[in-house]
Parts: sequence; C-alpha cells; structure tokens
Amino acid sequence: MSTLAHTMMTTARSADSGLAGPGDLDRYPYTESPAGERVAPVWDSADQDLGRVGRRAAGNRGRGLHGQLVQQLGQMIVSGDLGADRPLVPEEIGQRFEVSRTVVRESLRVLEAKGLVSARPNVGTRVRPVSDWNLLDPDIIEWRAFGPQRDDQRRELGELRWMIEPLAARLAAGHGREEVQQRLADMVEIMGHALGQGDGITFSRADSEFHSLLIQLAGNRMLEHLSGIVSAALQVSGGPVTGCDRPTEASLVHHSRIVDALAAGDGSGAESAMRQLLTVHPEVERVVPAPREH
Repeated sequence: MSTLAHTMMTTARSADSGLAGPGDLDRYPYTESPAGERVAPVWDSADQDLGRVGRRAAGNRGRGLHGQLVQQLGQMIVSGDLGADRPLVPEEIGQRFEVSRTVVRESLRVLEAKGLVSARPNVGTRVRPVSDWNLLDPDIIEWRAFGPQRDDQRRELGELRWMIEPLAARLAAGHGREEVQQRLADMVEIMGHALGQGDGITFSRADSEFHSLLIQLAGNRMLEHLSGIVSAALQVSGGPVTGCDRPTEASLVHHSRIVDALAAGDGSGAESAMRQLLTVHPEVERVVPAPREH
C-alpha cells in the first residue's frame, strides 16, 4: 500500500493529457530579468490579442518553449482571442513571444495536427472553424474547459462518459485479468486512504488511474483509445457533475462495488455500479436528460 500510494502521489500526470498540476491554473508566465526578478511580459497595445498570455503556460515550463507556445496559442484560439479574421504570421509570433522561428514553426505544426489551424500557400496560416478541431484531443478538452466554452465542454464530457464507461464496466467483467483487477482494488485502497487524510490530489490521481485501467480491461481497442479522454474529463470537470468530481464516501463505495462485480464476473452488476457512480449530485441537473415528450 505504501509503495503504491507513494507512486500515485509522485507520478506526474500523463504526457498525453498535458494537464496542469495543483495551483497551475491561475499562474502566468514571466520572463527573467538580469537580476533574477520575475517581470510580467508587456505586449504592444496594437496587438493585445496576440500578446495575451495563456493561463497555464507557467505550469508547462518542463515542456520547454515549444510546449509553452503550443499552450498559449492553443488557448487563445479556443477562447476566440485569435480568430480566422487575421493570419498567424510566424515572424510576428516569434517577436511577440520572443522565440525562434523553429519554435514557432513546430508549434504551428502541432496546432495544425490538432485541427486548429491550416497553412496554405499564398494564404498563410489561419485558424480553422470549430467543426475541424479534434475535440477529443486532451489538450483541446482542457483549453475548452477553462475558456468561454467551459459549460458546453463540461456537459459534453459528462454525456460522453455516460456512453463509454457503463459499457466498459460490463465488458471488463468478462476479462479475467487478475493483475489489472488487483490494480483497480489498489486504486480504491489508495482513494480510501486519501479520503481519510483529506488528500484530494492523491484521490483524484487514483480515481483517474482507476477509470483508465477499467477501460483498458474492457478488451476493446477503440474504447481503450478513449481512456485519455476520460482522464481529461475527470481532471477538468470543474463542478459536481458525477460521483467522481469530489472525494466522498459514497463515491468510494461505488468504486468498491465495481471492483467486487468485476471479481465476480458480474457484467450487469459492474455496469449498474458504474451508472450509480456517474449519477449526478442531487443539487445539479442531470447530465443525460430524460427523453422529451412529443
């Protein structure tokens, strides 16, 4: 138990999701003065949009300049600060963010792969419409969750989980991979210990690992591909939408029931326990509304 708990507390979040650590969401990037003092960057007043800094850039210093610039530009595009009405000029971006052409070029390639921008001869690099964005990309999930589209993102993620996870729980009961089931039980044990200690961070990380493992245990490659999306959903839900959104005794009980159903090979029981876990809190509207009466 102690080794697992230590691992959960010290392991960084998945590189695929690029999620912020505790306290990162309200930080801003700073440049270093010769004296070592942190000085907030100042942009030309004529280009306030391009000069606006992403909220999470400081939390991504470990990724280097390339990762920071991807975060900054990505957030600005998703929030609407950078729109299709103006081209993204690499030279201008390099000057404003004080990075090399290589960093700008590689960052734009990443954003293009995510469907956020397109580069065409004689047209330049421009922001693409939302319909072209890879909305299942964990970075875009996060940027939407902390931007103007946060309410839509939160609702859509909740609906997606309702479609994915009960089925995954049912399928997982048919796969007798004892080592994975033991890891699921270990995650529940860690969550219980964290709940008793009031350690929300460790609880959240164990919870995220639990749901990723469960989807992997389902034995469906396409579902497994969505495990990163569920992890991102757990990290950016931003409010009490499901039983996983905050550490509670009830949440822990439902996780335990899922593990027990899996051990018994009870697919229906595992699915039912997952649906109970995903049931919204009484004080908020249902994630999946009842069918409309015609």
